[in-house]
Amino acid sequence: MRTLIKIILVTIINLWLVGCSVYKIDVQQGNTLDQEQIDQIKLGMSHKQVSFVLGSPMLQDPFHPNRWDYVYSFKPGHGELFKQRLSLFFDQEKLVQIENQIVETGDKRPVKNNPQITPDF
Repeated sequence: MRTLIKIILVTIINLWLVGCSVYKIDVQQGNTLDQEQIDQIKLGMSHKQVSFVLGSPMLQDPFHPNRWDYVYSFKPGHGELFKQRLSLFFDQEKLVQIENQIVETGDKRPVKNNPQITPDF
């Protein structure tokens, strides 16, 4: 009887230890943008120029054709979620506004890196 209890106890401990070491993959989705790429974007650029630097946007809303959204998220296997959303606004084929929102790791509040950059007309 004692041997049976020891076997059960060892089995439970082994299952518990194996369960704690589950491998989780990193999940990366969307447009990966480097800060160097974002810094190359300037107000007054055309659609083609922006597309050349950043590539095609992840989201193009048919109801707002003058807004391009580049969305990126990265979830490490055992870490906090990182999100970034770069929104570009065009008027008459020219870039007029840039919004770059980053959700900090472990903090779910958005932080604006480039708060609504608008031209000085």
